[in-house]
Amino acid sequence: MKDFKDNKYKNEFSESKFWAKLNKFAKKAGVKVVYTALLMFYAYRKKSTPTWAKNIILGCLGYLLSPIDAIPDLTPLIGFTDDLGVLAFGLTAIAFCIDKEVKTSARQKVNKWFGDIDEKDFKEVDDKL
Repeated sequence: MKDFKDNKYKNEFSESKFWAKLNKFAKKAGVKVVYTALLMFYAYRKKSTPTWAKNIILGCLGYLLSPIDAIPDLTPLIGFTDDLGVLAFGLTAIAFCIDKEVKTSARQKVNKWFGDIDEKDFKEVDDKL
């Protein structure tokens, strides 16, 4: 696995940039991208998440926040496809860090932005865990 300690995208992450981007693009990015990003964010904030997993999370969330990525986020319909791929990879790598508390926090935030979400919309992401 790639060494994420030296990942250039890790330096793109900050909590303020994370919340600003999600607030601005949540609806455009869609439930899967937002839910996956939130799962990773809340796992990052847990004290029990090991440093190596936090480095993966920072790299993945940094990629989401980076203005330079494979498919620009402003591209209609497919702009967040690459972000979802990177986030899905990272989520799989740190799946053991996702507990009930993390899921609950992420789901509550998604429901706040999108309204009540059908359980099947979360299931696609949760099945990767």
